[in-house]
Amino acid sequence: MDRIDLVLMLMQQHMNQALHAHQYIVDRRRRRRLRRRAARSIWVRNWISRRPEHGLYDCLMVELRNEDPRAFQNFMRMPPDMFDEVVERLRPALTKKTTHWRAPLDPGLKVALTLRHLASGAKYRDMQYGWRVPHNTISIVVREVCMAIVDEYREELLKPPQNDEDWRQITDNWMRRWNFPHVIGAIDGKHVACKAPANTGSDYYNYKGFSVSSSWRSSHLTTSSCG
Repeated sequence: MDRIDLVLMLMQQHMNQALHAHQYIVDRRRRRRLRRRAARSIWVRNWISRRPEHGLYDCLMVELRNEDPRAFQNFMRMPPDMFDEVVERLRPALTKKTTHWRAPLDPGLKVALTLRHLASGAKYRDMQYGWRVPHNTISIVVREVCMAIVDEYREELLKPPQNDEDWRQITDNWMRRWNFPHVIGAIDGKHVACKAPANTGSDYYNYKGFSVSSSWRSSHLTTSSCG
């Protein structure tokens, strides 16, 4: 056997070993998926299936709407009429087809979940118990509703000024409401706690009583002139 044949034989053995190793990994992953499917004993957990009887959307929010609209507004950050208007405008984008596997989430529930998450900052895993919606579903719903809000309200609320008259209208509104001339917008800032430099007195203290970075203090309210 010459040297070329020996090299070819070794290369063939190496390729066979690599193929066997790859096939072993694929088979192991396939068996693992099958075991996971077999271990899943239920499609929907019982406590989640009782959402219409005990979930926040179908119980608490109905009570607040009928008995305490002010508490409803505190819970959703908007009154019931405004909530209903938002739901109706987003309904076409949020409505899913009913299948043989399960009923889709009501668009109102999706909006309520998203508004409560945005208002409270609660984690999905904490919200799933009160709302009786799985945390992974909540993560999908929040993104879906946020995109629907942007698509529905973009042209109405986020439309930039198109001409000089539009810019003047903005400055007139600022002047009429806040008595600030030549203003086209405001930028809110973040108060970052820091250790105040020595001998600076109250220069680095904000209204909350702790010292903040001067670079962030100055951006708490920024206005722009439209000349």
